[in-house]
Amino acid sequence: MLDISSAHKEGVELGLSEEELAFYHALTNPLNQKDYYTNDQLKAMTQELTETMRRNRTIDWNKKLNTRAAMRMAIKKLLKKYKYPPEGEEEAIKTVIAQCEMWDNGEDAPFNRHVQP
Repeated sequence: MLDISSAHKEGVELGLSEEELAFYHALTNPLNQKDYYTNDQLKAMTQELTETMRRNRTIDWNKKLNTRAAMRMAIKKLLKKYKYPPEGEEEAIKTVIAQCEMWDNGEDAPFNRHVQP
């Protein structure tokens, strides 16, 4: 797990915001995805994922099964678009959803903490 100063430094080096960095870690932790993609591809995927999650987030999204399912499908669609390896897909989806749940936990900066798969 990264401490906040290390996470900030890594985010600056990659050109990612703190919330994008959380999703970057969600996408790169399973099966060491950094071996499958270039850094630019990972950044593009991360930024698109972050924007997709922002657009799909609604009040009480995590309490409404159909809305939660729609967010899962949006993540899955994006992973398929980038040809994300199927064996890491479910773990990545779970981790991204866990990051999104931090929005609803009253966190001041919801993506400062990185969920470990």
